[in-house]
Amino acid sequence: MEKFFKLKEHGTTFRTEIIAGLTTFITMAYILVVNLSFLGPDGAGIPASGVFFATAVGAGLVTILMGLFANIPVALAPGMGLNAYFMTVVLSSNGAITWQAALGAVFISGLIFIILTVTKVRQMLIVAVPSSIKAAITVGIGLFVTIIGMKLGNIISASATITGITDVAQLQAPVTILGSNFQLALGDFMHQKDTLLSLIGIFIIGALMVMRIRGALLIGIVLITLIGIPMGVTDLSGLSTGTWIPSFGDLAVGQLDIMGALQLGLFEIVFVFTFVELFDTFGTLVGTAERAGLMKNKEEGEKKIGKAMLVDAVGVSTGAVLGTSTITSYVESTAGIAEGGRTGLTSVTTGVLFLLAMFIAPLALVVPSAATAPALIMVGVLMIAQVRSIDWEDMLQAIPAFLTIIFMPFTNGIANGISIGILAYVILGGLSSLFTARKVKIHWLMWVLAVLVLARYVFLGGE
Repeated sequence: MEKFFKLKEHGTTFRTEIIAGLTTFITMAYILVVNLSFLGPDGAGIPASGVFFATAVGAGLVTILMGLFANIPVALAPGMGLNAYFMTVVLSSNGAITWQAALGAVFISGLIFIILTVTKVRQMLIVAVPSSIKAAITVGIGLFVTIIGMKLGNIISASATITGITDVAQLQAPVTILGSNFQLALGDFMHQKDTLLSLIGIFIIGALMVMRIRGALLIGIVLITLIGIPMGVTDLSGLSTGTWIPSFGDLAVGQLDIMGALQLGLFEIVFVFTFVELFDTFGTLVGTAERAGLMKNKEEGEKKIGKAMLVDAVGVSTGAVLGTSTITSYVESTAGIAEGGRTGLTSVTTGVLFLLAMFIAPLALVVPSAATAPALIMVGVLMIAQVRSIDWEDMLQAIPAFLTIIFMPFTNGIANGISIGILAYVILGGLSSLFTARKVKIHWLMWVLAVLVLARYVFLGGE
């Protein structure tokens, strides 16, 4: 283990890596259930056992590959948002696009990623993107993770008052957060037990972190889960009613329809999968690498991220073959990194647990959202520290960085934040070079990315 993962060189231990991998798995385990709701019989129409198998096995195998090949503490699983888009593509086509053809489109986007990675176009992003934006990506992801945690724990709620309507879900037309009829508010912790448990959890994990207790996030999740039992939030019924033997019937392995995707001309869909994955992965890998301290040695850090990008690209097509939407690097990996995970052993641990989840699904699903939510919020505390490395006195650095940070949580998309940051830097840098004495050197790839960003939003909109 020491020789292969270089534990001492990375300032970590076997025990720390195992705890970190377990922590990452616990914060990601929700995807085993959530992915089923999007891609299963009630969503895109893939058989339930097929979705669960593809999610667990796909996440497990690709995450293990990430650990062994790239030696980086990043876990992968079917991406949230992209699975929802996958479902929307199938359902909105009224039968014209089958889930098999949609999987074909995902597979094609994976091939594009492999080509972009092998030709080192993706790796150029690390050099082309200014350091201020890279730091802002880490901060923005921290806020994005915090928002995810607050949503999971029902700590924040949305309310609207339009002709007597009090539930945003009832609204037929979009509402703007700037309007007086829509507002975010603190969840009803006086009447909602999961909200109260999440708030209690924040202080439990916070106290453990203040006392510098190793494994604070994992210990906190376990304690919150136990506290949730008498509160009625932690549901133990699955331990007795859930099946411990995985079902291998109705698998979707190998059922992707590549020719069908090409014949239907799903190029727009392939582009969206590719575009979102390109920026999401870049942001996640850079953010997690910075947080794990892997970029202190710039050359070695860039090499590791290059390898990680290749694994991520292979994972996209692998997921499609197994029967799930895009497998991508998970921002929840920061939970394991916060526990001290620094090498691929963390990823291998998480990957093995995903494979075991095929057999221990009832146990894995006992942990309530209210227990993982506080952990994600505390991860936000750790990641936002990168804000200090941004030069706020230089407006050319500050404005794109600020936009990158706020667009991620407020538009619910890492790709949106990176897109606006790149666009702002290119436009402001270009104007500065034209109309002032300050000549800004902008990497040619930044200009290419700015054009792609404009084309994506002009022709495909914001969804």
